[in-house]
Amino acid sequence: MADDFYAVLGVPKGADADAIKKAYRKLARDLHPDKNPGNASAEGKFKTVNRAYETLSDPEKRKLYDEFGEDALREGFDAERARAYRQWQGRGGGAGAGAGFGGGRVNLEDLFGGGMPGGSVEYEASGDPFADLFGGRGGRRRGPSRGRDVEQELTIDFASAVRGTTIQLRRPDSPEPVTVRIPPGADEGSRVRIAGQGARSSSGGPPGDLVLVLHVQPHPLFQRRGDDLELDVPITLTEAFRGGKVKVPTFDGSVTVKVPAGTQSGTVLRLRGKGVGKKGKEPGDLYVRFLIRIPTFDGGTPPAEVERLLAEIAKHETDDVRAGLGAD
Repeated sequence: MADDFYAVLGVPKGADADAIKKAYRKLARDLHPDKNPGNASAEGKFKTVNRAYETLSDPEKRKLYDEFGEDALREGFDAERARAYRQWQGRGGGAGAGAGFGGGRVNLEDLFGGGMPGGSVEYEASGDPFADLFGGRGGRRRGPSRGRDVEQELTIDFASAVRGTTIQLRRPDSPEPVTVRIPPGADEGSRVRIAGQGARSSSGGPPGDLVLVLHVQPHPLFQRRGDDLELDVPITLTEAFRGGKVKVPTFDGSVTVKVPAGTQSGTVLRLRGKGVGKKGKEPGDLYVRFLIRIPTFDGGTPPAEVERLLAEIAKHETDDVRAGLGAD
């Protein structure tokens, strides 16, 4: 039985893109193989969640899925022909001896005016001719068929996911390496399709595709939120009080930013366009959070001079910094 992708993600059919992404991220985090080592059930659910998100996060795929279900995700699916076939059925094309579906045969090239992939195709009708038409049950197909797609998981580092990278893979059935270009902006669960690198056809047809499901290793400093990045940057007491300039790393190289005088710990600075960039989209932003780092001393005790300075500063700390702090 086919999965209901909306039920898989736990969202209603009318959910918007943000709700779908939020639901996916929570499930992907909970079901990730690194969090569930050796758990075959979680791994299977993880793959299903990725497939559901890949479909529902793509507006065109989602539209076809809503109209045709998982049939629309099959290789070579033609929505216009599928609609034409439904219209033909609605006009009575599926009934009567002349229609050919009463246990006889239908030449799909005749039905759709030729141009069927893979040469001449003839089906002997089953109880579900629509499923037969798109690779479902009961159909008997003549001519070479395409090899099956092969799905493989691949883990890449955070920087490679943001910048994009080129890697070489070796297939177990071929001595020749396969060069794969991972596009910039790849995320956890992204899928990369390499045409013609899947399983060979058993009937002399074209090979299937290799589909890579990507996992991204966490970064020790950066956090990702969609196409935006977050980074904590330590600053000294002096820089926080007086202001100054500090260097901040980005995946395009370091940039110098200004720390305003009087900066409080936790202040966030937005660097536009320094987040994750994807082809055809505006890049995300980098959010820098300044964290004041107090000095440490040998033995944990500040020198007498520092204690004297702190005592002077304390005279000017007249505000109640915890005013209004409460659970109500």
